[in-house]
Amino acid sequence: MLFLVQSNIYSDPDHAQIFEILQGLDFDFERIHLDATVTTITTATNRNDVFIYGSVKLARLAKANTNWHPGSFYGGNHLFEVYAEQYGNHVLNHGISVFEFGETISWQPNEQKFIKPYKEAKIFTGAVFTEVKWKDFVHNSLSNPKTPLLHTQSLVQASAPRKLLKEARLWIVGDQIVDAVYYRFHGNVTYERTVNPEGIDFAKAMLQKFRVAEAFVMDICLTTHGWKIVEINCINSAGFYPTSDVASVLRALNIYFS
Repeated sequence: MLFLVQSNIYSDPDHAQIFEILQGLDFDFERIHLDATVTTITTATNRNDVFIYGSVKLARLAKANTNWHPGSFYGGNHLFEVYAEQYGNHVLNHGISVFEFGETISWQPNEQKFIKPYKEAKIFTGAVFTEVKWKDFVHNSLSNPKTPLLHTQSLVQASAPRKLLKEARLWIVGDQIVDAVYYRFHGNVTYERTVNPEGIDFAKAMLQKFRVAEAFVMDICLTTHGWKIVEINCINSAGFYPTSDVASVLRALNIYFS
């Protein structure tokens, strides 16, 4: 299988390691530089056994190459409205309200809302907002947009904030969890090197309920009400963390899709 990997991912300082790892595994790979002028994704060779990895834009554009397998998993069941219906109250933000970014929304006195993008996950980072902070954020974002995908009609979602204890990212290929790492601890929660077995068991139970794609990324968190799904991410554009076993993920992808 050919790994087609974007070379210009400057937001992730660890991204470049993927090329060294691919070379060490002796896997076929190509680099692709993506800028505003690129509208079509191609490879130097006429191959169909292609897996792409890079930005959301790369995953979106590569979706047009329907002859590639596995190609890109962008869209489809990764949409919140799809997987949230399947996982129900196991999703952290179950029971959300959806509105447009530039829309005026109602607030109760001293209310806080957890607000994040609804479809385009990368247009801003979800966070807990007060009314004043949200209005300032909207004003500043529209005055100086960092991405053309963020505008007044961009859909966002809001829910009641939940108290999180720790968060982990799981890489899933086939029905197997091939890597699991913590990426955030909250408050005075004791650090753990490996993801708690209860968290892994929770994720496995979710896989039995619904498999989003042949390969995808699931972020989970421990809350005061047990383990929940934070969100589902497209594996073609999900970032690794410093403790991620990148080689294991790439090896699993190569074996499964070959």
